[in-house]
Order: sequence, then C-alpha cells, then structure tokens
Amino acid sequence: MPIPISEMPTQISMEEAVEVVYAEDIQWILRKLKFGLSTLIECDKQLAPYLFLAIRKGLGNSLPCHLITGYHSEEGGLLGGILQELAQIVKMNKTDGIMVLLHLDLLTTTTRTSLNPETREAIGWFYENPNLVLLGFKDPNFEIPKVVENVFAVKRTILGIPREKLGQIILQKEARKFCKEVFHPHRLYKYVSGLNAIRFRQVISHFSNYMDYDPRNEEELERIYHEIRELTLLSSMEIPQVDLHKDVGGYDHVKQQLEENILSLLRRKDTLKESEEIRSIEELIPRGIIFYGPPGTGKTYFAKALATSIEAALIVVSGPELKSKWVGESEENLRRIFAQARQSAPSIIVFDEIDSFAAQRGMYGSSGVEHSMVNQLLTEMDGFRKEELVFVIGTTNFPEALDPALLRPGRFEFYLEIPYPNDEDRFKILEIYNQRFQIGLSQKDLEYLVRRTRGYVDIEKGIRYSGDHLAALCREIKRRILRKGGKKATIEDLDSSFGKQYIGKSPSKKEEKRVAIHEAGHVVLSMVLPYGKGVEQVTIDTGIEFLAGTTREKKRLHLGRETREELVSDIVIALGGRAAEEIVFGNISVGAWDDLQRATSIAKMMVQDFGMDPEIGPRSLTLEKEGLMSEELRQKRDQAIEKILKDAYLQARQTLEAHRKVLEELGRKLLEKRILKSHELQKFFPKGKTFHPKNRTADLENKEKI
Repeated sequence: MPIPISEMPTQISMEEAVEVVYAEDIQWILRKLKFGLSTLIECDKQLAPYLFLAIRKGLGNSLPCHLITGYHSEEGGLLGGILQELAQIVKMNKTDGIMVLLHLDLLTTTTRTSLNPETREAIGWFYENPNLVLLGFKDPNFEIPKVVENVFAVKRTILGIPREKLGQIILQKEARKFCKEVFHPHRLYKYVSGLNAIRFRQVISHFSNYMDYDPRNEEELERIYHEIRELTLLSSMEIPQVDLHKDVGGYDHVKQQLEENILSLLRRKDTLKESEEIRSIEELIPRGIIFYGPPGTGKTYFAKALATSIEAALIVVSGPELKSKWVGESEENLRRIFAQARQSAPSIIVFDEIDSFAAQRGMYGSSGVEHSMVNQLLTEMDGFRKEELVFVIGTTNFPEALDPALLRPGRFEFYLEIPYPNDEDRFKILEIYNQRFQIGLSQKDLEYLVRRTRGYVDIEKGIRYSGDHLAALCREIKRRILRKGGKKATIEDLDSSFGKQYIGKSPSKKEEKRVAIHEAGHVVLSMVLPYGKGVEQVTIDTGIEFLAGTTREKKRLHLGRETREELVSDIVIALGGRAAEEIVFGNISVGAWDDLQRATSIAKMMVQDFGMDPEIGPRSLTLEKEGLMSEELRQKRDQAIEKILKDAYLQARQTLEAHRKVLEELGRKLLEKRILKSHELQKFFPKGKTFHPKNRTADLENKEKI
C-alpha cells in the first residue's frame, strides 16, 4: 500500500530491520523452541547470525543458548571443534538450554552415499541425547544429509521479504530517490523480493547519496531501477538479451498469446497504485507455462525472449540431467533451483524436456524418483508468494505424456503450442538470419528458400524445417559465399546448401495444372456443402514430391459429436479431388490415394463402429472378429460401405459440375499464386454455403452407363 514518506523511518539498524521483516517467523520459532522442539532454519548464511541474535533476544533468560561454532578448537578444524563443544556440553549436563549450530552445512557427505566420520559422530551425539534442543541454520544452496535433517522436529524456510514490510525498512532519504511524497513499493519490490533484509539494506543504502526524484528527469529513476536489478542478480545468473519482436521471426500468434496473457498484465500492474487492484492483477497472471511442439522450433528461445521482456533472470534446467540415482538428491536439486530463482526474482525457471521426469504415473519407464520430483515441483510452485515474479516454464515435445497433476488450474495452466514455422514464419526467420549473417539475399532469394523448405528435412522421421534448420541453412550459405570470395549467392549456391535432405523433383506444368484442379475440387466442396468445414489454406507448393498439394480445412468445434450428415460431407470432400480431375481432364490419376484411404476409413467407421447404416441398424461391429462374423453380416457391411462411398462420389461429381466455372477459375488462380489463404478463397464464394443439390443420382448413373 502507498506510504507517506513522512511516516517512514529516518534510521534503522541491521538488527532492527531483521526484527521488523521477520517478526512472524521469529515468533513461530520461539514457540517451537519453548515447546522443546529442535528447529531447523533454512535461510541465507548472511542472515543467520542476525536471526540468532533476534531469537536469543526473544528467549531472554527463560532458555540459555549455547552457541556452538568450533572456532576455538586447536585441532581437528571446525568440525572437530563443533564435536568438542558438543561433548563438553553433554559432559557438563548443560542440556537445559538450546544448542545453536550456525554452521550446520559443515555436516555434509564426503560422497553421495557415505557420511564422513565427524558427521557420524555428531549424529551419534544428537540421537544419544534426545533431550537436547537444537537450533540449526542451513543455507538453501547447500545440501545436508537427510539423517542430519531428521534430527530436527520442525523446519522453517525464510526467503525474501514480504511486500508489506518493505516500507518499514527504507529510510526517508532513500525513498525520496523514487518519489516526492508518497512511496509506492510495488515496482521496487519486483526487483528485491528475493533479498534478505540484510542484503536489501546493503543494496538500498547504496543509493543514499543519489539525487532525489525529479518528475522532469524520469531517466534517472530508470537508471536507479536498472542498477538495482544488476545488484540483485546472483553472480551465476544473467538476464538474456533476446528481443521478442526483433530477434524472433514470425510466430505472431505465439507472441500475441504471450502479450495478452502475461506481458500486458505485468505492464498494467506497474501502472497501478492501489494494493487491491495490484493483487487482483497478480491473481490473473499464470506462473506455470507449458511450451510444446516439435524439436528445434524455439521453445527455449521464446522463454529467453519472455525473460528479456520482463528483465528476468533465466535458469535453464535439463530434465534428464536433473534426475539422480541417489535417494533425495533430485528433490534437493529442485529445492536449490527454486531458492536461487526466488533470490534473483524476477526470474524464469525453464525445465527443458519436463516430460523426462514429470510423465503420467503408470506410464512405461516411470518410477518413484519421478513421482517424488513431481511432488517436490508442485510443493515449490505452491510455496510462491503471489507478489513474487517467478515463472516456471516446462518445454516438451509430448504434452500428452505429462502428469495431469501438473496441468491443474493454478499450476501449469497456460499451454502454448510452438509448431513448425509456416511460410510466413520461415520468411521472417530467414530475413533475420540474412541480416545477422550479412548474406545479402534478395527478396526473390528468400521467397525461393521459403518454397524449398516446405518439405521435410527427414521424411522417414517426419522432421520438417524448424528455426534451427533455417539457421543452419543460412550459415552454410554464408560459408559458400565466403569460399567464393564474397560474391553474391546464386540459385545453385542455395540449392547446394541444402545438403543431403530430401529434395523432390519439380512437377511439369501439365502436372501442376492437374494438382491445382485436384486441390480446387476439395476447396469448392468444403466451401459450398452445407456441412463443409471451410478452408484455411490451399497450396500446390509443398516441397514434397509425393505430396504435390494440400488443402487445410478448418476444425470443427464439436469433435467427437459429429452427425451422420457431417461425416458424409467429409467423405464427399475427400473424394472431390478425384472427381474434379475426372470432370476437367476426363481421366483420373493416383494422386487421390490418400483421399480414398481417408474416405474409406470414415465410411467403415460409420457402418462398423457408429451404427449409422439403416440395413444393419444401431449395432456396433467393432468387437466382432473378422473370422467369426457371418458371411451374410460381412456382405451387408461391405455393401453398406460401398454404397456410402458411391453415393458420396456421385454427390461430389454433381456439385462440382454445378460449380465448374468456379472450379476452373480457382485452379487458374492457384497456379498463379501457388498458395491461397482463407480470406482470398472467400472471394470465390461471396454467397457462402448456398448450395443444396437436388437428387440427380439417377441421371448421373445413366450418363456413366452411356
């Protein structure tokens, strides 16, 4: 909430700052210690001595504190000194007080599987003296053995600063660097939420001698915020420099989703002053995000661009590398990563290949380790304060394999597909690399490369051209130019740069015309039939020899609830390419092989699975084994399938003959433009779905007989 500068302190000591910020934590710890419960505190090492002083002050004379440091040992080092002090306390029967271990991190393993002798001896002291009340301090970045952690009855993690405490530990002279009279903590908190009170005081006091805020010089304020951001980053972390719009080519729909769901909300939050409004915006921002799509499409790159947009530190974690065969180590790795992210907030954690440890339970290869890691991941995500800007992004090629527990609202609730780039995306990606590598390709060259990259890099594996492939292609082109002495790249250079990937033989003009008519047949039927889905895009430039053209229809919003009429319409449209060839050229080609398979598959499902044949009736034949089915029933099934297909083909012929002029015009336009989008196709069908054909099946059958 806004705080008048006149109500803020004029001076504050480090001890006072700790008592103010962590008052609730200190009270909680005091209650546990007074009940005789050994307590483990997880906090920054820098904070531990000040917390101990505040706790000792809170205990007063009720419970003496025995600080065990090991500093006074003449031999055996710190660990030996700790053991000597412990032994002396036990021998003198000083078990009525609290044993304070500021350096519990020293009791670590020498290997992943065994404890060092000093640790084993210390643990022996703890378990042999159950009346000992311990107060231990552990840094979140250091691991301690589970057997040591289990000595403590309760644990308290203290990370960062609650936002409502911020105004109580900033001096008036420091607040005047950000405002004139009323201090709004929200923007500053974005950069300091992960600091402990001591570190925060060190950072903020650095600006005591800077000029006071002047509304006419906003640049000075921005410089202060930028400097604060640099001071709050952990030494091992940095903010990426990837501009979402300048460095990421294409993918406008992905950028729009990020803008609408995250970036615009964060910008709006920065402009607000009222706490209630800010909290309501914070509730809307998704903190868990899944980027899914094929390899190489830029999922991690988008995460870097998002981090740059919000000045966030980025931690990229490989899912497979995160797992460990040692019990508890994988979960400890997760805890440490989240602690680092919170300390450097705003930050983004990217779990690359998250499905490697967060797959659905019960799937082949999943184990107890993965289940524990998922539970730990969810625990860490649920432990964020709403005001902390820490995002968790999981990238995967197999979203369907993820554990459903991760995808519940409040966790990974925002899913964003990053598919292979389309023509528009590839052009913009190539433009960026053309400029970055100073290749000097013309607009015509770039368009040629876009057409050449419509196909597959590896047909057998189904791998298409991704952003990574385009980057590699441009580097190869640049190397060829340099080998030629810097001369401009020719078409031959571009072709040679493709290497060994699949290159289809270009079709002849005659073949292209047939392909155009074939695809136009699909489009006409999809656009005019009452139950047609409509077309998003049609092209005769796929870059694949065996796939000369493609028509991409729109999707139905009620998948799984299609009617008989809609399925029949799908069959008619599938057969439209073959029918169009027969009408225009008087013969047919093998280009409809895939269409025939799809049409037959739908007809078979209608009869065998959905009970849509009036002769067989409402009966499913799915469970009927082929060899055990009666000959009569098998014949009825095959006849029903054949009738559906024949009727559909006749309807396709009838409809296309009625729209032959549009069919041929569309074919010519497709030959000219090579690719047509939805808005361009609409111009050929200004009246929309107005075609309701009369039953002319008998007439068509008679024509065929003649």
